[in-house]
Amino acid sequence: MARTDGWLERHHFLLRRLHSLTGVAPIGVFLLFHLTTNASIVWGRVSGGGAYGGHGGVTTFQHEVNFIHSLPALLLIEIFGLWLPLIFHSLLGIVYAAGGRSNVSRYGYQDNWRYSLQRVSGYVGFLFIFYHVATLRWGWTFLVPGGTEWKAEYAASTMAAALRGGEAGITPLGYLVSAFYMVGVSLLVFHLANGLWTAAITWGLTISEKAQRRWGQVCAAIGFVLMGMAWAGVIGFATLGHTEARLIEDGILGGHGPETDAGGPAPDVASAPDPEATRPGS
Repeated sequence: MARTDGWLERHHFLLRRLHSLTGVAPIGVFLLFHLTTNASIVWGRVSGGGAYGGHGGVTTFQHEVNFIHSLPALLLIEIFGLWLPLIFHSLLGIVYAAGGRSNVSRYGYQDNWRYSLQRVSGYVGFLFIFYHVATLRWGWTFLVPGGTEWKAEYAASTMAAALRGGEAGITPLGYLVSAFYMVGVSLLVFHLANGLWTAAITWGLTISEKAQRRWGQVCAAIGFVLMGMAWAGVIGFATLGHTEARLIEDGILGGHGPETDAGGPAPDVASAPDPEATRPGS
């Protein structure tokens, strides 16, 4: 007798494990490094890596961005290490979510709420990733209040302007964008932390209730740390002064910052090059 189940049903075992695997690596690993890089706008300042006696987080973040953009075959890394796994994970997640059933309204147990929030965080998280990449990577400035275009050589100042709604003080739309970033990164962190917990069950690593509870505590701790980095990055850029950051970046581009200056004390902010004089293309 011929089988009547579909292709997804016949390969359910394999696809479930590939789905959980891609959520952990490479997507989860990428999120970890991305949040660490963005949080450098805060921990770089705490570590005291300032240029011209100014904001150390700007120098540190620019260093991290320069390193990323110096990687060979960066486009191929993005395509095969992020975009293809992300598309696979997202599409399959939508298929599984569409076929699932939640009973939160009838039974308010913790597992049911986690299941529902995992689905919501996946949907909103994917929308946030699309907005984040479209505006800052693809140059869709019509979606950015103030029309700021993110530039790798002015990484911190343009990122701050994109979240603040312009190069001056933060605008009402800037508050809205910053709030969207806070919600987006928070849901992505939850999606990863909860996904780590369910992945261990999917792969048969936590069979007993005791093992699942202990692993859940580990995942909660991971989520707590990642959430702190995510919030630090958003708040750090949303409160960053554009002019101060641009002076430091111009100094780095002009060869006076810690990126290129091997020795000697850093000059004062007042001696930094004119932003218009060192801007690419001027």
